[in-house]
Amino acid sequence: MGKRDNRVAYMNPIAMARARGPAPNSGPTIQDYLNRPRPTWEEVKEQLEKKKKGSRALAEFEEKMNENWRKELEKHREKLLGGNESSSKKKEKKKKEKEKKKSNRLSSSSSSSSSSDSSSSSSDSEDEDKKQGKKRRKKKYRSSRKSSASTTSESESDSKDSTKKKRSKEDCEKEKEGKNHHRKRKKADRGDGPLSSESISESDQTEEVQAKKKKSNEEKEKTASIPLTHTVV
Repeated sequence: MGKRDNRVAYMNPIAMARARGPAPNSGPTIQDYLNRPRPTWEEVKEQLEKKKKGSRALAEFEEKMNENWRKELEKHREKLLGGNESSSKKKEKKKKEKEKKKSNRLSSSSSSSSSSDSSSSSSDSEDEDKKQGKKRRKKKYRSSRKSSASTTSESESDSKDSTKKKRSKEDCEKEKEGKNHHRKRKKADRGDGPLSSESISESDQTEEVQAKKKKSNEEKEKTASIPLTHTVV
C-alpha cells in the first residue's frame, strides 16, 4: 500500500471566476440610470411657478397677521405720542417756574449788592495786604538762609586755609630742626670735645619743644574739625 498525498492543490481565483462566467444582474445598472424618464422644460416651469405661488391658506394667514401687527403698532405709536406731549408740557412748566425763581433772586440780590460792594472792596484790600506781607516774609527768610549758608561756607574755607598754612609752617620748622640736630650729631661723633655735651643738651631741648608743638597742633586740629552750627531765624 502506498502513502497518501495530503497536499491541497492551489486554485487561481481569476481562473475560477472566468470559468463561472458573467454574474447575474442584482440591480439597476448605470445605463438604466441614464435612460430614466425625464420631464420637459415646460413641466419644470410649471412646477417652479407653483412653488412661488405657495398655498392659499399660508397667504391668507400672513395677511391676517400683518393686519394685526399694523393695528398694534398704531396703538403703540399713539401711546408714545401722548406721553411725549405730556412730558413736553411738564418740561415747559418747570422752565417757567425756574425763570420765576431766578427773577425773584435777582431782585433780592440787587438790593443787597450795594451794601455788599463796600464790604467786599475792604475785604479784597485786606486780602491783598496779607498776601504782600507773606511774600515779603518769604523773601526775607530766603535771603537770611542764603546769607547763613554763604557765611558757613566762607568760615569752613578760612579754617581749612589756616590749618594748611599752620601745617606747612610746622613742616618747615621740623625740617630745620632735624637738619640742625643731624649736624650736631655729626660734630659730636667727630669728637670736638666740650661741644658734645652742649649739643646733646640742645638736642634734648629741641625734642621737648617738638613734642609740645605736636600736642598743640593736635588740639588745634580737633577744634577746627568740629562743625560750626548756625541757627537760622
